[in-house]
Amino acid sequence: MAQTIAQKILRNHALKEVAEVKPGEFIRARVDLTLLNDVNGPMAFRHFEKMGGTKVASPDKLALVCDHFAPAPTAAGAGLLSRMRRFAQEKGIENFFDAGKGGIEHTLVPQQGLLGPGHLIAGGDSHTPTAGAFSAFGAGMSWAGMAGIMVLDETWFKVPESIRFEVKGTKPPFVTGKDIILQILGKFGVDGALYMAMEFGGPAMGSLNIDERMAICNMAVEGGAKTAIVEPDELTAAWAKQYCKRKYELIRPDRDADYAARHEIDLSQMRPMVAKPSSPGNVVPVDEVKGVHVDQVYMGNCANGTITDLRQIASVLKGRKIASGTRAIIVPATQKVFLQAVSEGLVEQFVEAGAAVSTPTCGACFGGHNGALGDGEIGVATINRNFRGRAGHAGAQMYLCNSYVAAATAVAGKIIDPAKL
Repeated sequence: MAQTIAQKILRNHALKEVAEVKPGEFIRARVDLTLLNDVNGPMAFRHFEKMGGTKVASPDKLALVCDHFAPAPTAAGAGLLSRMRRFAQEKGIENFFDAGKGGIEHTLVPQQGLLGPGHLIAGGDSHTPTAGAFSAFGAGMSWAGMAGIMVLDETWFKVPESIRFEVKGTKPPFVTGKDIILQILGKFGVDGALYMAMEFGGPAMGSLNIDERMAICNMAVEGGAKTAIVEPDELTAAWAKQYCKRKYELIRPDRDADYAARHEIDLSQMRPMVAKPSSPGNVVPVDEVKGVHVDQVYMGNCANGTITDLRQIASVLKGRKIASGTRAIIVPATQKVFLQAVSEGLVEQFVEAGAAVSTPTCGACFGGHNGALGDGEIGVATINRNFRGRAGHAGAQMYLCNSYVAAATAVAGKIIDPAKL
């Protein structure tokens, strides 16, 4: 039976050696990396203890990242971070990244070389499919599921069906990977890929760098997908050779693999897209929401605080100022990205334009701190969700877009096509 990338990765990680796995089949598997943050980590630790766990079965395959409540905004947040530190120390977890030592998990972990092509990743965070940008199978799991992996060094998966997206055409100015996933969500809705694997390939994928691929895979879960995986190419191979510290494999689908559906995406026909309140699936071209006044623009998050995003923001802000009556917050995804932005002079441009630049944190993305919206406020952000109450007060409204649109909106004080600047 011909296999998709998702099927091949799960087959390779199955405890029982098999020639193939079929959609709908349940398998036991060992993962290459277990990823927890300061929100889901402490909850997983409780389950670990209730299961009788004492030692982590494979401590070298566990990464703990303080990114949601780091730096701690409250005493409660400080308590979560303390729990992470204690667990890491008690269990001998070397891959522990505290505030100031790393950044946002989904960008940090690949930078550290802890995942790579062909890997199987389990994470307590729903956006673990971001790993698909590196041709890995990443999936979010429950707290109990994560605890089970720490105790047993194994877990189970239901093999998903796959949807193939063939990307072709030439990318127009101001269109990014973010627009590809927004367009998909707008067309197929927030449940259009329920428990499926989104597989991306095609002749135009080479025009999308690793950072843009992260933006695509990051929001696959907003479409209900179990995971998203970019077919490996020369760019993937070059990235893995430079960064990946562990054994990896470039896994491609069989030509006659069986997909639940196949779709073409023509980049040449795309426009910058915007998700209106209050769903990532409520998507329209930027032209349909132009002129909406914005109180705050937030630029950053795990997949859109990359150096590519910061360069896009800087290209718009250079020589311009943030509009009066609108505030702008820019958050590099990791310390490494932050340092690179400093060395390239990008941070200086941001500050001169009137933007606040924050330490790497997930804070504002989930409405916790460092940029939460107030009642009645309207925000534009490069984050992945805009559900009611997600980014602050339930009375606020949030629009989602790419970094070019966000930066242009910050300058105009209202949603605008960046080409108009």
